[in-house]
Amino acid sequence: MPRLSILIPAYNEERLLAATLASVRSSIAALELADAEVIVCDNNSTDATARVALECGARVVFEPHNQIARARNRAAAGASGEWLLFLDADTQLSPGLLHAMLGTVAGGAVCGGGALVQFDAPVAGLARAGLRAWNAISMRFGVAAGCFVFCRRAAWEATGGFDERRYAGEELSFSARVQRWGREHGERFVILPRPPVISSARKLQMYGPWRILLHTLPLALPGALRSRRLCRFWYERPA
Repeated sequence: MPRLSILIPAYNEERLLAATLASVRSSIAALELADAEVIVCDNNSTDATARVALECGARVVFEPHNQIARARNRAAAGASGEWLLFLDADTQLSPGLLHAMLGTVAGGAVCGGGALVQFDAPVAGLARAGLRAWNAISMRFGVAAGCFVFCRRAAWEATGGFDERRYAGEELSFSARVQRWGREHGERFVILPRPPVISSARKLQMYGPWRILLHTLPLALPGALRSRRLCRFWYERPA
């Protein structure tokens, strides 16, 4: 089994991080992965994120610039695995999904990939339609959701990692670049159809689907993803 590094960027995630790390630990134990490592990048948190990560047995690295792409890259820079799995701090990793991922990469000719997404709470209406649309796009075009992205370390290195000019959507350009790298090396970028990765519906619960839509529409403007102000939805939370 190839050595695996599970990498979690985290900014002010003291409330949900412990549950995420518990799911990671139980999945590693279920598959008896003796040499898998877990690294949390504390992305300049102002809460107890780093302490929670350490108490849960993760290794902690620090990135002072509050940006998701930099946090992902900082975690990867300190990793030793042949394969890198980027997991969000509000996402649950199941033994079934980890088994599916490792089985896929062990089969060879794979450079990276992702998984279809399911929320941890029921959603309806616009949110449900949006999730279905995203999963269809993900499967059709081979684009990984940011909550679950895996790749060869060699691919991360060769492509320059996540684009640090972007404050959001860094997983989209990263997926495309890893796909191109894979084609050059005769390898595929794979979206796992099942089981889905379980991610938090907290933003839907905090904002509602229509407010989220209003936040994300301006990102269609040229250069918007490079503006922290326009991408503040990813970095701010209501009191």
